Amino acid sequence: FLDGIAAVVAVLFAVVGVVYGWRSGAISKASDVPKLMAEGVRQMAPVLVLFFAIAQFLQYFDWTHIGDVVAVNSAEALRTSGVPIWVVFLAVLALLSVVNILVTSGSAMWAIAAPVVVPMLMLLEVPAETTQALFRIADSGSTSITPMSPYFIMALGFLQRYRKDAGIGTLASYTLPLAVCMTLAWTLLFFAWWTLGIPLGPGAPVR
Repeated sequence: FLDGIAAVVAVLFAVVGVVYGWRSGAISKASDVPKLMAEGVRQMAPVLVLFFAIAQFLQYFDWTHIGDVVAVNSAEALRTSGVPIWVVFLAVLALLSVVNILVTSGSAMWAIAAPVVVPMLMLLEVPAETTQALFRIADSGSTSITPMSPYFIMALGFLQRYRKDAGIGTLASYTLPLAVCMTLAWTLLFFAWWTLGIPLGPGAPVR
């Protein structure tokens, strides 16, 4: 069933879309359906290009095993250096926050970082669920200050309706305090959660 789920979802969306289009008046004849489907694919083109690049990146990671090499070497270096695990957490948070400024897509950044960060921390006896919690913190804060995000540009458009001279720097200066406070709050909550040893979910220990 899961192998064929894409076809099932496609049929369901097609049926619902055609019925809705017919009832709303957007579809008056059968030839309107291919035109609307082409418009939908045109809107999805940037996402398809992104997924293509991610797929290539993951395939190269799998082919070269460079993610395993980097993870093992990094874990060994951290283990021999005697760095406290909380310092490692802060370093991972800082690194992912910087990467998030350049790669604003959460799925794309996870595809890039997960093959290295997850096994590296697992070798340090940190559960994968904890690593994903760190990733979500990094992915939430710095997104609001990067002009690479489409939502940043959308917010800038709304801001310019009320302040015509507003630019990227103006919006970034407004959102920077929010990003810093959000990241600090999530980080403090994470360390409190981790210190208390509260599970992240059923069968998902935090340490």
